[in-house]
Amino acid sequence: MGVTDFPTKAAVVVRDDLAAWQRLNVTAFLVSGLVGAAEPEAIGEPYEDADGARYLPLLVQPLLVLEASGAELARARARAANRGVELAIYTAQMFSTGDDAENRAAVRAVPTEELELVGLGLRAPHRDADAVLRGLRRHP
Repeated sequence: MGVTDFPTKAAVVVRDDLAAWQRLNVTAFLVSGLVGAAEPEAIGEPYEDADGARYLPLLVQPLLVLEASGAELARARARAANRGVELAIYTAQMFSTGDDAENRAAVRAVPTEELELVGLGLRAPHRDADAVLRGLRRHP
């Protein structure tokens, strides 16, 4: 099944000037936000190999990974706000925190328009997701 076979589109966007470890870290955190906010049907059944070893379930739909500049991330955040699309976000300040409470405090300390976004994630109806993500490119 392809991206268009689902009623929603799931995507993560990471800033294009991050180090490789930062891109992976941001992606992992953002996906955890998408999974945490998803309805039960968004998560599939556990996996099992031929020997009967069990593995955790995954999202049932493809996840796009895109990249963008800081300005493009800010524009995507504003587009999402205008359309009522909920986002998972990751800011540059979160790289220097040690836990979830510190992460939330770091975000809470910065006004919306001044957030230094390094990534965002969304899972929304195609029309809204396409409007938010318009012009962004796939991660190489």
